[in-house]
Formats: sequence, structure tokens, C-alpha cells
Amino acid sequence: MVSFNMEQLFDQFIEGIKQTTLLEYIAVIAGIASVWFSRKENILVYPVGLINTITYIYLSFKYHLIGEASVNFYYTVVSIYGWYLWSKKDLKQRPVLKITTSSFKEWMQQLLFFSAFYIIIFFSLQYLKEVFAEGAIPWADAFASATAYTGMWLMAKKKVESWYWWIATNIASIPLFFVKGLTFTSVYFFILLIMAFFGLITWKQKAKQYAFK
Repeated sequence: MVSFNMEQLFDQFIEGIKQTTLLEYIAVIAGIASVWFSRKENILVYPVGLINTITYIYLSFKYHLIGEASVNFYYTVVSIYGWYLWSKKDLKQRPVLKITTSSFKEWMQQLLFFSAFYIIIFFSLQYLKEVFAEGAIPWADAFASATAYTGMWLMAKKKVESWYWWIATNIASIPLFFVKGLTFTSVYFFILLIMAFFGLITWKQKAKQYAFK
């Protein structure tokens, strides 16, 4: 039974890759490039990321991933905000915003932020599942969406903890997109998961360096 299931899973993966559209490939490549730029603390994270988020708004609606569509709309708005924050310079033309770690109070704010969005998205999706999007998976979509909302908010503020939320988002998104038939996107989230761990390590090191400057 196990071998049959594994074979079936592999066949589904190959079939999914074959059915991947050009639009999905573009979104994935832009997303990977955006995360690479964010790890490097390079402002190109935002213009490149906008290509990814706008494309995924369309794809998410198409596959009834309403929560993910809302996330990518939110990404688009916060990317513009983050682009503005990251571009601010002091008199010596150095970035005003530096990578820092969160205080206990900020951690509590993050958890409240996540909880509020999870509740809102979950109950919204429950309603939409009945009247519009039958294929929605409210609990999983809400978790992936709420963690992503939190991660993006913290990344705009250059908080190390943004990477913890990205890790949670990626773990939830891998199976979510796979069962929806967006196989290449699920592979994309697996790649992002690995990159998020490296991003976390890099930002922790930079936060320590900035703390001593």
C-alpha cells in the first residue's frame, strides 16, 4: 500500500510539472530571485517580488485559493511600503533601517497580528467555501496566509523574526498547493523553505553586526 501511494504521488508530481504554465514558471522564478535578494538585504527584493505577487493573485483566484490571493494582494501593497522604508538613507547615504531582533513586546504583537488574521481569514473562507469556492481548504489556507501576512510585515521592518514566519508559511504551502494541482509551485515553496533557513542565519549574523556598530 505504501509503495503504491508513493508511486501515485510521484506520478502526480510528474503530471503536475507537465501541466505547469508559463505564467507559473515566471512567478516562481521571480519569487526565488526575490527571496535571494531579501537574504542579501538588497532592495531589488521589492520590484522583483511585485512580479511574483501580481502573477500569483491571478493564479490563486483561478485555483480557488482565496486566502493566498489576499496574501499576494497584501504582499503587493506592503512591498511598496517596504520599498519606501528600505530606500530611505541618512546624510551619509547609508540605509536608515537596519536588521534587528524583536523584543518580547514585539513578539506578543506579532502573535496577536497572526491570530487576528487567522481568525478573519478562516471564517471568511468558511463562508466563501459554501457560496463560491467549493475547493477552498479554510484551516490550511488561513494558516499559510496569516503566517505570510506576519512575515511580510516584519520583513518590511527588517526584523530577523520574519524568517520564522516565512518558514511556517512555506511548510504549510508545500502540501496546500500540491493538492490543488500547482505542483511546480509546491516545489517552489520547498526551495523557499530551504532559502528561508539560510536567510534566518544571515539576518541573525547581520543583526549582531549592526548591534555593535
